[in-house]
Amino acid sequence: MKTQNKLAAILGVVCVAIVLLFGFAIYYFFNNYSYVDFYKRLETRVSIAAKHNLETDTINAVNLLSLKKQHLEELENEREYIIKFTPAFSAADEANKYNLPKSFLQTLATQGKAQAKNGNAFYVGKLYTEDSGQYLVIVSAENYYVSHHLIFLRNLIAFGILLVVIIVVSFSVYFAKHIFDPINEINNRVKKISTENIHLRLDNENYKSSYEIAELANTFNDLLSRIETAFETQKNFISNASHELRTPLTSIMGEADVSLLKPRQPEEYQQSLQNILVQAERLEQISRSLLMLAQTGYKGTAIVFEKVRIDEILWETRSLVDKINPINKIIIDLSLLPEDPKKLKIKGNKQLLTLAFTNILTNACKYSNNKPVTIFIASSDMHVFVTIKDEGIGIPESDIPYIYEPFFRASNTNLFEGYGIGLPLARNVINLHKGSLTVTSEVNNGTTVQIKLPLMQF
Repeated sequence: MKTQNKLAAILGVVCVAIVLLFGFAIYYFFNNYSYVDFYKRLETRVSIAAKHNLETDTINAVNLLSLKKQHLEELENEREYIIKFTPAFSAADEANKYNLPKSFLQTLATQGKAQAKNGNAFYVGKLYTEDSGQYLVIVSAENYYVSHHLIFLRNLIAFGILLVVIIVVSFSVYFAKHIFDPINEINNRVKKISTENIHLRLDNENYKSSYEIAELANTFNDLLSRIETAFETQKNFISNASHELRTPLTSIMGEADVSLLKPRQPEEYQQSLQNILVQAERLEQISRSLLMLAQTGYKGTAIVFEKVRIDEILWETRSLVDKINPINKIIIDLSLLPEDPKKLKIKGNKQLLTLAFTNILTNACKYSNNKPVTIFIASSDMHVFVTIKDEGIGIPESDIPYIYEPFFRASNTNLFEGYGIGLPLARNVINLHKGSLTVTSEVNNGTTVQIKLPLMQF
């Protein structure tokens, strides 16, 4: 059963149950009220009958009877019984004589008052003591309200319940068929979207009448936009990776073909092998960078995190860069270094962090032509901050949004060798450590890289 059909069925059952409960409650309370009210009416007539029949003052009795006729309506089959109560009183005999319920007379004789119902007839009686003796005063009548009005009310409620059931069922069927139409339309639209037409979007204008449906459509559109961006990034990555790998492979194959065209001097073969070796090393470096980039792009469980000090990693990284580029001018500024060593400790992977900082520092030295590169270390209660500032060529503002894409190189880096992998790799490493990497730059005024990493909690 579809979700909309289940909801419609549940809604219909709940509504019908509420209506039935409400109708039965009305009938139950009105029915009880009709009995209580009718007994009170009969009790009033018992008092009047006693005063009228047992009152010694004839004038008052006549006036009382006149008031009764003026202000009290005549009940259906209303009757009065005045029965002399003596020690020889027999409930069975009086019941046969006056056609009254025997149990009613027994209760009246023993308790002094009683009320009973026999079919549509209601009885109320009371024991009165006068100078002339004791008397049982009884009034009986048929409850017209019960026999007529309650039947009408019962039929009316039954008709109302039937009408409500029809309305609820009709509404539920309509609800099941039409209320989920926008969602079905969204489902059908999304099913038509694939990698070939991923640019398609849901039309929000059709769902403005419902905030929730419009929000769902917006969420789908945002998801599709992110997926489209991911696809485009993947296409660019594959295209660039193919180009970067194909270039050294083509050079190696071309150099080998040229060398094999004809016999050559040993010096020429050595030169060809040297060229092949350079291209092979380039190919090996690109492949290694790609593998490292792929590995850091996922949150694998094999990476070991331990307690490390960020200042120690930076000193080791500087020593490593000194070996790669001995003429660098890297300066570690300790003016902002916190006094508490705990504010320098993080939970991380030493090798990966060293790799990330090495890539950033190498780029800083390379694109600044070995001008001074300054490292600042600072800390707060929750994070440690590493800022790396160079005096290089900077990055054009139009290129900033793309610097994290693999193989992307800024438009002003044509004179420098590189593959465009170092910064994306560094950011992946920082992301693995639940940190952030931010780059700000201005052409010919250098670049600033700020890294924020969470401190280890003690």
